[in-house]
Amino acid sequence: MSQANHSFFHKPSYAPTMTLAMAQQRAQFINRIRQFFIERHVLEVQTPLLSQAGNTDTFLQSVAAQVTYQDKPRTYYLHTSPEFAMKRVLASWQVPIYQICPVFRDNEIGVRHNIEFTMLEWYQPNYSLADMASEVGALLEVLYGHPIVMNHYRYVDAFMDFVGIHPLTASLSALQAVAEDKGLLGFDFNSEASCATDSEQDRRQSWLDLLFSHAVEPNLGHDLPTLIVEYPPATAALAKTALDKEGNEIAKRFELYIKGVEIANAYDELADGQALKERFEKDNQLRERHQLPPMPIDEHLITASDELIPCSGIAVGIDRLLMVITGASSLEEVICFPSGLA
Repeated sequence: MSQANHSFFHKPSYAPTMTLAMAQQRAQFINRIRQFFIERHVLEVQTPLLSQAGNTDTFLQSVAAQVTYQDKPRTYYLHTSPEFAMKRVLASWQVPIYQICPVFRDNEIGVRHNIEFTMLEWYQPNYSLADMASEVGALLEVLYGHPIVMNHYRYVDAFMDFVGIHPLTASLSALQAVAEDKGLLGFDFNSEASCATDSEQDRRQSWLDLLFSHAVEPNLGHDLPTLIVEYPPATAALAKTALDKEGNEIAKRFELYIKGVEIANAYDELADGQALKERFEKDNQLRERHQLPPMPIDEHLITASDELIPCSGIAVGIDRLLMVITGASSLEEVICFPSGLA
């Protein structure tokens, strides 16, 4: 066995999990992203990683950091995305902006997950979701190095194709029965404890999320990069809502899937401070019912939202996108040190 091969199979414990060749590929990849936005006159910004506010989403856990501010101990949070701060910038300057930065989500470890990962996020004033989808396609063409055709797939249609029932009109019991039929046991969202705390909409969305992640997501984006559009209203988060062609309320957002992996999440951004505050407060009520600490609400964002011009924004997982484009099998192959080795 050559010395080179011997070194490969016996890497020292301090060594990066990705190769030098992949590191060079990653550097070129990020450089092409920056060049894409430079050519489109989108301003690169840098906002703080630490914030006094946290993400209220029940399924995204912020990493807390104990700091000393003006000689007093305080709890800050590492951001789960740069969204809140970037919207404050956008409301003030009203120009297209983007950012590439580390973000943090607690307790996320796996082949496609890490507590710390890299996100690309950008906002375009006066862009519709269709405009944003076109720009995503243009970026993918730059990164792939050849023309890209994207498949547009309504959430309702994808759900009916792979699950067999209509997600917006099916009963709670029907969703549970289909989940059990597909072998998704051990997720009883209708238990007595759950019924006592969560609304029917919350329980329905829990079943929808379970079915979508297990029965729909793995089938998406294998032939063409796929945009799932028109999500259930309970998933709106910071997006606007509207009515679909059948008259059902939907969230104005899309997600990008490639090779069964979720890559990006886009919103037609909600510009209504009071509505946003009500969503955050509802999130915190749900967190408390699930024995999770309520998170401090970003009052600066609430105020800025009323000054936010019509816009769309998108967050892209850089590590995942590099993984699917290069054919890597896990995040460890495209980052230096996963959380377990950091």
